[in-house]
Amino acid sequence: MAGREVPWREVPRLGLILWRIVPVVMSLLRDRKRWLWFGAPAVRSKRFHERRATVIVRDLAALGPTFVKLAQIFASRADLIPEPYLQALSTLTDRVPPVPWDDIERTLTHAWGTHPDAVVQALNRAPIAAGSLGQVYRARFEGRDVVVKVLRPGVEAVVNRDVRLSRFIVNRVYARWPHVHVMGFRVVLDEFDHHVREEMDFEREAMHCLRMRERFADEQRLRIPDVETSLTRRDVLVLEYIEGTRIDRLDPQIAQGLVRAEALTEILIETYARMMLRDGVFHADPHPGNLLVDTRGRLVLLDFGMVIEVPVATRKALFETIIAAIRRDAAGTANGFYALGMVAPGTPPETMTALVDALLDIAYSETATIERARVVADRVMRELFNWPIVLPGELVYFARTAALIEGVGARYDRRFNSIRVASPVIMRMRNELIAALLGENGRRETVVNWAATLGALAGTAYTVVKRWWPFESREIHNQSVATALKTES
Repeated sequence: MAGREVPWREVPRLGLILWRIVPVVMSLLRDRKRWLWFGAPAVRSKRFHERRATVIVRDLAALGPTFVKLAQIFASRADLIPEPYLQALSTLTDRVPPVPWDDIERTLTHAWGTHPDAVVQALNRAPIAAGSLGQVYRARFEGRDVVVKVLRPGVEAVVNRDVRLSRFIVNRVYARWPHVHVMGFRVVLDEFDHHVREEMDFEREAMHCLRMRERFADEQRLRIPDVETSLTRRDVLVLEYIEGTRIDRLDPQIAQGLVRAEALTEILIETYARMMLRDGVFHADPHPGNLLVDTRGRLVLLDFGMVIEVPVATRKALFETIIAAIRRDAAGTANGFYALGMVAPGTPPETMTALVDALLDIAYSETATIERARVVADRVMRELFNWPIVLPGELVYFARTAALIEGVGARYDRRFNSIRVASPVIMRMRNELIAALLGENGRRETVVNWAATLGALAGTAYTVVKRWWPFESREIHNQSVATALKTES
């Protein structure tokens, strides 16, 4: 069978992939049936799951850059991957052994037509970063500090082969077991196949980097590196070097008050909301290695290899779903999930409405304490694996962004609440979002309706958090919301 659909020269690689994943799959199946086809579920301790997660991470890393890159996407998919596997997969970021310098030097010489030392100065032979697709080096060019990003030699052929073999395996599994989780794997694999080819084109990345710099030229809290276009090729990218600390390693700066955690999450939310909803073009690889904070507390956005363009129709559907959720309209929110293609085929509408009802009750409970909210949220994330949710297309990357923002907020603020932080951000952005989604010639009554709904978000957020914060803070927030709503009216 493999010989008919997989070239014979790739059969050994197919065998290696299967040798790594089949034992894990068999072990997972025994979680449900002790003897695979019959018997009670095998008894699994928390320690067992942690050990198995470590084995999975080890085997994926051994399979090379394609599987490391895939793991980065799956690490944000709570609908497909339960804990502790979700957390274990997130550790694969940047865990790729570097390619020897001699291979990198040959790539640079071919790209620039001469030895790299004749083009740039002080080119350090040791990479400052070794990712799954490229490696990054420090250098100087015309008196400026730059970084030189080089595509890993031969990686395109490796990725193409591994994606083809992975699709072969998943399609065979889905043909025999058309389960919602297998479908989710197919969706992620299809998206990865499409976008990873774009990510390996550094001229395209340079174009997107310049495009983002132009779109955010007026944002003083955000830095995007400039591009040395004269040195950039399809497999070589030269950028301005910007000093900064990874967004997940800011503990000393936070403790000293040099960076405010709330301000950091605000700029994250605002930046990605503008990209996703206003522009429809957004940075779709938001892991901590691509986000820095400079000495002045500004967010530094790196790596524009994976930039997703979202059609207006999808952006409208997403925004309308958010509006329905703000209004606590369970049926409208569930309809939005269907419109976005997020619901597994065959799922009854009443099932989705009940699920959304539960989520909205959790989000807007007036009696919940923050400790209770965290407990319920943890339970929701665990149970999401069993819900009939599939994140299609661009929503895969929306999920990654949401996971990043929540993770950053919770890391630096024990009492972090995304509603409290997001509500004033959306209030500030409401006019530009409405104009972008409806166009300047949109119907006036619709604009007013949406603006009023967005304004009401502040009041809803206040209801949710009023029991969590000191009285003085609540009074200040209440006054600011009242003023905003009065202005809106």
